[in-house]
This record gives sequence, structure tokens and C-alpha cells, in this order.
Amino acid sequence: MKAVQATDFGGPEVLAARELPDPEPAAGEVVVGVEAADVMFLDTRLRAGWGRDFFPVEPPYVPGGGISGTVRAVGPEVDPALIGRRVVGATAASGLFGGVPTGGYAERALARAESLHLVPDGVSTEQACALVHDGRTAITLFDRAGVRAGDHVLITAAGGGLGTLLIQLARRAGATVVAAARGQRKLELARELGADATVDYSAPDWTERARAATGGAGLRVVLDGAGGALGDAALAATAEGGLFLGYGSAAGSFGGSDAEAAKARGVEVVGLLDLRSAQLDRHGAGERALALTAAGQWEVVIGQVFPLAEAERAHAAIESRATVGRTLLTV
Repeated sequence: MKAVQATDFGGPEVLAARELPDPEPAAGEVVVGVEAADVMFLDTRLRAGWGRDFFPVEPPYVPGGGISGTVRAVGPEVDPALIGRRVVGATAASGLFGGVPTGGYAERALARAESLHLVPDGVSTEQACALVHDGRTAITLFDRAGVRAGDHVLITAAGGGLGTLLIQLARRAGATVVAAARGQRKLELARELGADATVDYSAPDWTERARAATGGAGLRVVLDGAGGALGDAALAATAEGGLFLGYGSAAGSFGGSDAEAAKARGVEVVGLLDLRSAQLDRHGAGERALALTAAGQWEVVIGQVFPLAEAERAHAAIESRATVGRTLLTV
């Protein structure tokens, strides 16, 4: 089969197309004929050599933790009726809060049968793949945030795949949404999806503008996908008694470094590790995300699609911060 390997740690140029043996399913596993593979920011960081204490990858390896396609073969203890069904999910090596996101950039990939979702009628293979990580994460974050009608919600990294879904969930809940991103293309997209106000966080006073957009009510909920200094600034802008939920590190690290000062103001600070330890129905969240898509109740934004052999271009686009919505490879 054709696959893309990270042949070394380095820039996008270390990604190379290779011929590899077809995978063989173990007990509880299936082989998926991949039609679309999710490309995450995390993929680019692992390829560059980051995070090896948490994600023990060693070149050469096949990146990619999320796939959609058709089941081609099943291993022992798996119902053969799955063969031929359209499915979506994580690769066998991956997991939402564990495992290593590898194996997806290939014509065929292994997945655990119990973790897969059947793709509903009315949902394209590409839409399903774009929801592998972002769909269930958006539902999980939103449930944890407890957004209510009348809340003022700040969403950072609002032009990304997860941010675009959170905008729509918050608007459906009756909240006033302030979307923060960098550049007019992302801000325009946020407005199209229902954001009430947008701020460009390349401006030095962006948090003041975000607070001003609430008319003095303050930001009761902050959903931070940016992290780093941007996340820290968003935490400082959270209203007293509010909630800061930091889940992203697009700026290089997670936000919330001054959590103690925020807690002294009555701000509840929830980080990715808190979500990791929580008892959450992640599979159910994935089902709900697919159901919302099938019902046309939100838009799944796929901003960039590249052929499998052009994974290098996909990584370069993500690292240039030029992407919007989700980035996919198609086979």
C-alpha cells in the first residue's frame, strides 16, 4: 500500500511517500480502506521532534491519528458484517487522551472496532473525518463549559476546526460569542458562522476589545484553543466567577500559567489534564457530532484538502498559520 512516512525529525520535507506492507488486523481490530485522513497541528509538532516524552514516536513512522473510509477486513472477535461499511474513528495506535496519533496517512489503516462510528447517511466521508477529533472534543468541551443563554463567551483560535464548531454550539445555546483569531479571513469566517463580535489578537489591546464587546458584562466563559501568551491574556480577561477552559496549544504551549491569581478572582480554571481525568462519554460525544452534521444543524468547515502524496504541503500550510477549519488528506 501507499503511505506517507516521517523519515526523520525535521521540517515538512521529511514526509515522504513509501510503499509499505498492508496492515493485518489483530483481535478486535479492523482494516479501514482510508478515504480521508485528518491532519492535526499535533502531527506537525511530533514530526518536528516535539513531545517525545508524551508521544514516543521514532522515525520512520506513519503520522495521522484520525481516518474515515470503508472497512476492508476484520480481525478475530469482530463481526464480519462490518466489512463494506463506511466508518470513522481513531487509528488503533491513537486515542483522544492517550496513545500515539500514528498510522493514518496511508491507503489502509488499523482501527479498533469498538472505537469506530458508522458514518450516517447524509454525511460525507470528508465531513466525518473532520469530526474525528474536533467533533467529539467540541461536544465534550461545550458540555463541560455549561454555556447558558445570555452568557458572553470568548473563543480563541476561532478560525480552526474546533473553534468553528464551538462558535456554532455557543450561538445555538443563546450565548453572545466573541471570536478571536488572527487575520481577516478567519474573522470573516467566524462572523459567517454566527459570532457576534470578532477581535484580531495581533492587536495589542485585543483583550480590552473582547471585554468591550460584552457591553460591560464580562466574559463568563473563555474557551481557549490558542494557548501560550494568548491563552494567558484570555485567562486574565475572564470575568470574576467565570470559567476558563484551556484545551489548545496552537501558540506553542497551553495557556493558564497564572491560574492561582485567576482562582483568587473566583475563576474556575480547567485544563486539558482535568478533562483527561474526567469520566466523559467521548464515544457518545462523537455520535452526537455526527448526528448534528447529518441533521444539518452545524457546518463542518474543511478549509484545505490535499492528496495523500502531498502531506508535506498540508503540514507546511498548517505551520504557516494560513489554514482555516480542518485540513485533510484524501486517498
